[in-house]
Amino acid sequence: MSDRMQRLDDQLCFALYAASRAMTAAYGPLLDELDLTYPQYLVMLVLWEHDGERVSKIGERLHLDSATLTPLLKRLEARELIERRRSSEDERVVEVFLTAAGKRLQRKAADIPRCMLEKSALSVAELGKLRAQVQALTERLRGTSD
Repeated sequence: MSDRMQRLDDQLCFALYAASRAMTAAYGPLLDELDLTYPQYLVMLVLWEHDGERVSKIGERLHLDSATLTPLLKRLEARELIERRRSSEDERVVEVFLTAAGKRLQRKAADIPRCMLEKSALSVAELGKLRAQVQALTERLRGTSD
């Protein structure tokens, strides 16, 4: 292995790590206005897309285990943004529903994607291409690509 391959700045993992931290920090001021953390925002995005989602499905979508997801849900529930309920069809299943406040929050968050696009200084096409590349890499590393 060449010395060049062991340089920090030549590591894709570090570039992705630094980009992830920068992205989360860029969301900070926007999410502060909503009084949400970045992980809470991701949970809300899932629910705004599909209200009444099972806890297990939320975990799958966000790649979070229950030990990480459960405290997030409890905090959102304490803020009365969501409500967790046992399924009437199978009491082992817990479903998560938006409250009226959680639904109102969606309207307040509606401008966040546009603000983040502007912060990135990427075109919509560039952003889409980058997202697709990162998603493909993620699938390969998880062993889920065809």
